[in-house]
Amino acid sequence: MISLTDTQKIGMGLTGFGVFFLFFGMILFFDKALLAIGNVLFVAGLAFVIGLERTFRFFFQKHKVKATGFFLGGVFVVLVGWPLIGMILEIYGFFLLFRGFFPVVVGFIRRVPVLGSLLNLPGIRSLVDKVGESNNMV
Repeated sequence: MISLTDTQKIGMGLTGFGVFFLFFGMILFFDKALLAIGNVLFVAGLAFVIGLERTFRFFFQKHKVKATGFFLGGVFVVLVGWPLIGMILEIYGFFLLFRGFFPVVVGFIRRVPVLGSLLNLPGIRSLVDKVGESNNMV
């Protein structure tokens, strides 16, 4: 088992609530307030989980400048009041930032009993294989 500090536990909670608010805000036709709260909680939770310095280093690496620009620009656009455009920018930046983690996530999900069998269905398997392969590691 991985032991978490109290700060990391708080960060996991903040990140979870952030993802919940982002999902709920998209379900409710891109509600500006919910998306803004979700963005703030997600970024704050990430900082609590891995620390401020590591969060800063993660977002501002030279090869991730474009991804960070899209992600944080999308957060800003949502906060300004254009939720649909902001979420499109955020999602694109999120995939650019975290694409190195996708093979790990796909490998983990394939070992989960029910989800692993769903990922092996004919139509889904080719898509998951494409997402699961990565040429650049984090």
